[in-house]
Amino acid sequence: MNKYEMIVYWSESDQAYLVEVPELSGCMADGKSYQEAVKNAEVVIQEWIDTALELGRVIPEPKGRLLYA
Repeated sequence: MNKYEMIVYWSESDQAYLVEVPELSGCMADGKSYQEAVKNAEVVIQEWIDTALELGRVIPEPKGRLLYA
């Protein structure tokens, strides 16, 4: 289970819920339902981490609740 903050919101133009993971640059997912979007985000977070490890990049530690959220 990841501990990264996820920001979930409805996108009228996409007709889907979007999820952004601010601590992982470029990490986003979507879904037709809130639950699907969060589930997809959990998969993408793991893929982001796996790719960063393969490339030898630094993986930020989850900080929890962000000040601007």
